Amino acid sequence: MAHHKSALKRIKQNERRNARNKHVRSTLRTHIKRVREAVAANDVALAKETLQAAIPYIDSAASKGVIHRSNASRNVSRLSKLVGTLG
Repeated sequence: MAHHKSALKRIKQNERRNARNKHVRSTLRTHIKRVREAVAANDVALAKETLQAAIPYIDSAASKGVIHRSNASRNVSRLSKLVGTLG
């Protein structure tokens, strides 16, 4: 266990950030999964709707530093392409 005041503070900060990052990453995966499930069900309207909900959340996760901006861009691109295959 840490003994210095600054090290104790750092541990507390890391725990808070870890909890936030875990929540954001989990919710992000749920949004992506919903888009993929809508595409798998061939539901064009639902797929477009869930994609429009997922894109801002993906961008938000990137701006918070939870995922890299290239990862966010790649996810948006692949999901958009996937929804586009439905017509």
